[in-house]
Amino acid sequence: MKSAIIGCGSIAAVHAKSIMKMEGCKLAAVADVIPERAESMAREYGAVPYTDWKQMLEKEEIDVLHICTPHYLHTPMAAEALRRGIHTFMEKPPVISQEQWETLQRAEKEANNGATLGVCFQNRFNPSVAAVKERLENGEFGRILGARGLVTWCRKERYYTESGWRGTVEKEGGGALINQSIHTLDLIQYLIGKTPLTMEASTSNHHLKGIIEVEDTMEAYISYGEEKACFYATTGYVADVPPMIELECEKARVRIEELKVTIAGSDGETKTIDYSGREHLGKSYWGAGHMDCIHSFYESVEQGKPFSVGLEQIKNTVWLMLKAYETAGKIEEVKKC
Repeated sequence: MKSAIIGCGSIAAVHAKSIMKMEGCKLAAVADVIPERAESMAREYGAVPYTDWKQMLEKEEIDVLHICTPHYLHTPMAAEALRRGIHTFMEKPPVISQEQWETLQRAEKEANNGATLGVCFQNRFNPSVAAVKERLENGEFGRILGARGLVTWCRKERYYTESGWRGTVEKEGGGALINQSIHTLDLIQYLIGKTPLTMEASTSNHHLKGIIEVEDTMEAYISYGEEKACFYATTGYVADVPPMIELECEKARVRIEELKVTIAGSDGETKTIDYSGREHLGKSYWGAGHMDCIHSFYESVEQGKPFSVGLEQIKNTVWLMLKAYETAGKIEEVKKC
C-alpha cells in the first residue's frame, strides 16, 4: 500500500514512522510548500518530494493520504483527495468552521471508489484511555455522574510568530481549545458517550494580547442531562503539565493523566495503574496512541470496514468545539450534527 503525506512538520514524522512500521506499506511521496522540508523528509524515508500537493496526487499512485498541514487546509485537501478516490487520514482538527464541517460531510458521502476518511484523535487509543473505556462499558465504575478536564500548557510568542499561521482566526481557527486541548475535550465526550445538550463557554487572552487573535484560555460547562462536565484549558501557564481528565462515577472516582490511571473506590481504597512501557512516538503530550490509531485506519481500509474514528464518531466533539467558539458565554440548545 502506497502512502503520501502533505505537510512535513514535526507531527508528520510521527505519521511517517508509523507507516514504515507496517508490513506492506511504503511512504511513496511527501509534499510541503517549503522545498527543504519536503526534500529532507523524502531523503529520510525514501520518498519523492513535491512542493505542489495536487501535482503529487496526479503523478503518484497513492492509496492513503495523510494530511498534516495547518488547520484551515485540512478540509479542502481531504475533500479533494476523497474526490479522487484516495483514502484520507487527517490530523486534528478536522474542520475550523461549520461551513467546513458541512463540506467534509458532503465529501465523505460523495467519495469515489468507497474512499475512507479518518481523523487522528489518537488519544482514544492510549492504553490508559482504552482501559478506562472498557471498564466503564463493563459497568465496573457504575454510571458516570460528571467529568472534568484540565489542560495547563505553555505557549510563548515565538510559537505563534514563527509559524506563519498560528494565532490567527483565519488559519488556526482558534487557540487553546482547537489546537492544544481538543483531544481532552474529545476524551470527555468519548468517555461519557452521550449527546451533549448544552454548551456554555467563555474565552480570554491573558498573556499574548496584541500578538495573537485567538484565545489563550477557555473554560466551558457542558450538560448531558443529569451528567455535567467542566472544562478548562490555557496556554498561559509556565510549563506543559500532563492533561487531566477525571470522571465522577457511582462507584469510583477515575482520573486519567496521560498513561496513568488513578482509581479511588467507594471503599476508600486508591490505586494507580501505570500503562507506560509501550513504544510511542513524538512528544509525550501528543499521547501514545498514534501508531495504534494509524494502524487501525489501515486495517479498516484493507478490510473494507468503517474506521472507528470517522465523522459519525466525532460529530459531538466537533459540535462542542464549534459551539464553544460560536457562543462564548451563551447556552445553546443542541442541534442535529
